[in-house]
Amino acid sequence: MRKTPGAAPVVARLKPNALGVLGILFLVLSAQAPLTGIAGAVPLSVGLGNGPGAPAAYLLAGAVVLLFSVGFVAMAHHVVDAGAFYTYIGRGLGRTAGVAGAGVALLAYCTIQAAMYGLYGATVRALVERHAGVDVPWWAWALATMAVVQVLGAAAIDMGARVLAVFVLAETGVLLAFALTTLARGGGPEGLGLAHSFSPHAALQGAPGVALMFAVASMFGFEATAIYGEEAREPHRTVPRATYLSITLVTAFFAFVSWMVVSAYGASRAGDAAGRALAGGDSPSFVFQPIADRFGGWADDVLPVLLATSLFAGMLAFHNSADRYLFSLGREGVLPRMLCVLNRRHAPWVAGCVQSTVAVLLVMPFAVAGRDPVLTLFSWFSGVAVLAIMLLYFLTSVSVVVFFRRARLDARIWHTVAAPALGALGIAGALALILANFTTLIGGDTATAVRLAAIVPAVLVAGAVAARLVRPRAPGPENGP
Repeated sequence: MRKTPGAAPVVARLKPNALGVLGILFLVLSAQAPLTGIAGAVPLSVGLGNGPGAPAAYLLAGAVVLLFSVGFVAMAHHVVDAGAFYTYIGRGLGRTAGVAGAGVALLAYCTIQAAMYGLYGATVRALVERHAGVDVPWWAWALATMAVVQVLGAAAIDMGARVLAVFVLAETGVLLAFALTTLARGGGPEGLGLAHSFSPHAALQGAPGVALMFAVASMFGFEATAIYGEEAREPHRTVPRATYLSITLVTAFFAFVSWMVVSAYGASRAGDAAGRALAGGDSPSFVFQPIADRFGGWADDVLPVLLATSLFAGMLAFHNSADRYLFSLGREGVLPRMLCVLNRRHAPWVAGCVQSTVAVLLVMPFAVAGRDPVLTLFSWFSGVAVLAIMLLYFLTSVSVVVFFRRARLDARIWHTVAAPALGALGIAGALALILANFTTLIGGDTATAVRLAAIVPAVLVAGAVAARLVRPRAPGPENGP
């Protein structure tokens, strides 16, 4: 915060009017990392989850998230803040619940980013070894990229949106070209297999909670539409449009492309093919192989590069989301006030440094222990992040109902009561299903599954305790390099 003699304090503010609907949309889509969601998550959903029924999980996840978003957007009309979940939950359920929710939000963003570093490191290591014959450990690539993400995160947010737009368009274009071509040719050896992927029986076979978990992970990041509200042009219009558009596009995209991947193998063969890819330590090959078969050998060279850029875009997007939470909590006096220091580009650079440090602390134990970065770091932390974000969705839905019943700012029953209530019920059901299948995701290790799942309520309780012990203070300096 800046002060001038005899003047009131000026509260730290992020760069205003920097983003329109498309700018926010690209930031959100990059967080959802289309190629990462397909090449990283679909093999796990098909191989460990419900086999050819995995595409149905995207429709279910999209429906639940869309219901949730109705109340979320209604709240966005009255609350514009970089803290999003922290502010939304706090307005309805009180400051203690809000701070506890902020802790869970930070856990979600930091663990999903750390998970992506695992898949990214493995992907880049394989790329360099294949083309240069040099074997550099996956964690070295992860650490080097953390430094690059830190630098870009300290740049202006509109610059970051332009960088991410290029990556998103490239990866989305290749996947859509493959999916549309496969559809036009009537699918694979067993046809399109619509019923094998979207019937209730297909959706519920195997371990549907695993597929649902990765489907929710693919939606991860849409709530950034509200996080960037302070930097948006006309946020009361921009945020709702970007929110609904991102959920609709992502749901349709992932359901369609994953269906075409399954169809390319044939419903009866897809599960075994995904299992072989996972067992061979090259899970993306489950997706890359049918695309290369369709378009030729060049795709096999290009796709791993696009996967690396997809992961990079996602990691940068989650870095931006996490440091804006830290910034907001610093500005509110919940965390040290140095976190709300801005640089000349109005970016929260101190919060970014803290977030990068947390990324190192989350990733390096897996490197030291010699763990597989995909089957452990990527898979395990994806699960923790999804549990955290689902809990936040539930708390926010309840908060929306309480806020509007108390404030009487919006008389629309569907937007302020019905949709949030239905969304909360859907989220609770999805959480139960994911927890029921969580051990399968961890490779059958019940003890590890319990410890990982327990992290989320532990952080929630710790945040609530911290909120009771720490009282809001006046924000401090905002000037930085």
